[in-house]
Order: sequence, then C-alpha cells, then structure tokens
Amino acid sequence: MRRLFGSVRSRATLGATLVVAVALVAAGAAVLLSLRSNLIGQAGTEAERTARAVASEIALTRPRDRLSVDDDEPVQVVDENKNLLAASEDLERISGTGTDAVRPQPGTSPGGARSGEDSDDDADDDDSSPEALEPGEISEHTTFTNGTATLDGESDDYRFAAVHVEVDGRGRLTVYAGAQLSAEQSAVRTALTVMLIGFPLLLGVVAGTTWLVTRRALRPVEGIRGEMAAITASEDLARRVPVPDTHDEVARLALTTNETLAALETSVERQRRFVADASHELRSPIASLRTQLEVGAAHPELLDLDGAVEDTVRLQGLAADLLLLARLDAGERPGEARFDLGALAREQAEGRAGVTVAADAVPVAGSRGQVGRVLTNLLDNAERHARTAVTVSVRGEGEWAVAAVADDGDGVAEADRERIFERFVRLDEARSRDDGGAGLGLAIARDVAVRHGGTLTVGRAPTGGALFELRLPRAG
Repeated sequence: MRRLFGSVRSRATLGATLVVAVALVAAGAAVLLSLRSNLIGQAGTEAERTARAVASEIALTRPRDRLSVDDDEPVQVVDENKNLLAASEDLERISGTGTDAVRPQPGTSPGGARSGEDSDDDADDDDSSPEALEPGEISEHTTFTNGTATLDGESDDYRFAAVHVEVDGRGRLTVYAGAQLSAEQSAVRTALTVMLIGFPLLLGVVAGTTWLVTRRALRPVEGIRGEMAAITASEDLARRVPVPDTHDEVARLALTTNETLAALETSVERQRRFVADASHELRSPIASLRTQLEVGAAHPELLDLDGAVEDTVRLQGLAADLLLLARLDAGERPGEARFDLGALAREQAEGRAGVTVAADAVPVAGSRGQVGRVLTNLLDNAERHARTAVTVSVRGEGEWAVAAVADDGDGVAEADRERIFERFVRLDEARSRDDGGAGLGLAIARDVAVRHGGTLTVGRAPTGGALFELRLPRAG
C-alpha cells in the first residue's frame, strides 16, 4: 500500500477522486434536501387547498345540519373540544392530527358540543382564541403536520393541513385535510438510487481520467529520471536529458537540469585540468630539487644549494596558491573586517623599485589578507612586464572603491584579456617557468575579487601597457 501511494500519479489520482467524492456527496445531499422540501411543500399546498375547500363548504351549513365530508383524501372536522364532527367516508385509521377518531362520537350534537354542554362555553373559548374570527370566516393561518392514514384498506404517509373556520351556531371548527407523500418519497428514492449508481461511475471516470492525464504529464519526468540515472551510472556528463516540447514546468525542469549538467561538466573538466596542470607544475621543481639532492648526496661539492632553496621556495609558493584556490572553490566567506584599501596598497607597494603610489583613503570590508594578496599578484605581474615604471592608484567612485595597477610594458591583446584570468595560463609559453610563474596569480586575484562582491578587469594603460582595475564595494 505504501508503495502504491508513493508515486505522484497515485497521490494525484487519490486526491482528485476524494475532492470530487466530497463535492458529489455535498451536492447530492443538497439536491435531495431541496427535492424533498419542494415536494413536501407541494403536498402541503394541495392539503391546504383541500382543507380550505371543505372549510368553505361547512361555513355555509345551517347550525342544525349534520356535517358530512365527501373527499378522496383523509379529512377530519373537529370542534374546539377535539370532538370529531365529520370525516371522510373511507377513512379507517389516522394519526398526526388533532384526534385519531375516524367516526363522529354518538354523544356529539350537530352543534359541535357534547350533550348537556352549554354553547356559551364555546363562545368563551372563541374569546380566548389567539385569532378572532367572524361567523363564516376562515383563518388565514394554516398549520402543517406529518402523519399516516388508511383509506379503503390502503395506508400511506400524508402531509396534513389544519385550517380554522368560524361557523355560526357551532363555534370554531378545525378542518384537517391530508395529501399523500408517496410521490415525494418515490422521487427521493429514485434520485437517491440514481446517485448511488451514478456517483461511483462518475468517480471511476474521474479517477481513470486523472490517472491517464497524470501519466501523460509525468512521462517526460520519467524520461528525465531515467536519463539522469544513466548519466550517473556512466559518469558521462556530456549527455543531456530530453526536453519535452510542452513549454510547461516539466520542460523548464529539463532545461534547468541540462544547464546544471553543463555547469557540472564544465566544473569537472576545469577540476581535471586544474589537477593535471598542478601536477605538471609541481613535477618540474620537485624533479629539479630531487636531482640536486641526489647529486649533492653523491658529490657534496657539486650541490647547488641556492638552486635547491629557490626550488623549495617556488614549491612553497605554488602550494600556498593551490591551497588558496581550494579554499576559494570551497566557498570560504571573505569575512566582514573593515580596512583602508589605500593604506593596504601603499603597504604592498613599499620597497618595490620603480613603483609609484597615489592612494586615497577608501574603506572596504572583507578579508584584508586576501585583498592584499590580490594587490601583490597585480604588482608582481606589472613588474614582470613593465619596461621602467609601475603606477598604483586608489580612489573612490560612488559606491565603489577602485584600485588600479598600470605598467608601461607591451600590454595585453584584446583577444587575450579574459583568457589571462584562467588558471595555469601564460601568454608567453616560451618564457622560462622561473621567470613567468605558474599562471595562478591573476586567476586567484579575480576569484578573490568576485567573492568580495567586486570585479577585476584589464584594459590599456595611458602609457601603452596593461591597466588592471580592482573594484570592491565601498564600506558604509
């Protein structure tokens, strides 16, 4: 059962069926109640019409005439003492009216009172009635009750209407007339039968339609899931999930999934290149250092101690760069420390020959060490390519703090201005590794700038060389 309702299709089908079932039950109950109320109202109207017709007839009788009722429906005429004065000829049993008598009592006088009773008592009763009527007048108020009656051997349920009439010499009489409720009961039973048969069929149609529609709607999702499972099993990130031609949420899910796969493929490929390039960069100084140590072990007099120290320092710097890149890739937060970018620029330029600084005091927030590393890398790069001079400036531009490093070298070709920020990229491949470094400085500088909410770009300096501009959000 848990597996059956563990799918979206099953839950959607069950939910839609339950909602429709509740709606059908509520609508069916409302229809049945409305139908029953209308039919009972019609029966009451018919009973009231019969009661008023009988009341009109007896209102015209003379005081000493015997009352009689000639009607096919159950009718009773009673006086104020609940004595039956007249009833339908075929009436055999009745309930739900003022009295269950079906034949006038022998001791009842035509005047409507028992023998020996004074008719003045009736007049007194009339005076205490809530509605005063004149002789021959019929009350406008009608009282309705439900009951049963047996006419000519057939029993049925009836809706009874009670109407008061003032008769000269007889006082106030009450006429009870009934109308059959069999039509109402039959109609309600028929409607209920139709609902009991039709509602399950309708629910079956709703469930089947929902199942098919949901299956069709989720078919692309199953395709996406299957392709993702295949990609996971094969580890082939070049594959893509199918995109349905529906332009709906599922299609957008497929597009987003493909974008994620493309980004993941790029990241994995970048990581592979990074590992390969790092291994290549580490191989040379390690091999050189090993060779020098082996020669020194065999022939101490031939040991190049300065070269061994230089290779060790280069390895140390490369390891520090790789560690910083790993921390940046892991999403290390830069921090929220406030510091003066101008003072930091003067500090990094101090002691460098041919470097001039013009720095304003501009506050920024972040990691002072990482931003200082950016400025160091930019200065190292500028000194490596400058002919005679390097210029450093720091200024504020609105919400930005801008640090610019310019040199008077050959500059960077426009086609290479983005490529130089890639890892392990050196534009002059013929240059000695000892002179050119590992190609990580500018990549680290841009990553730090981006993680501080800023940018690092390269353009052309006024002196013709390269102009690197570091933009960071100005601290509030």
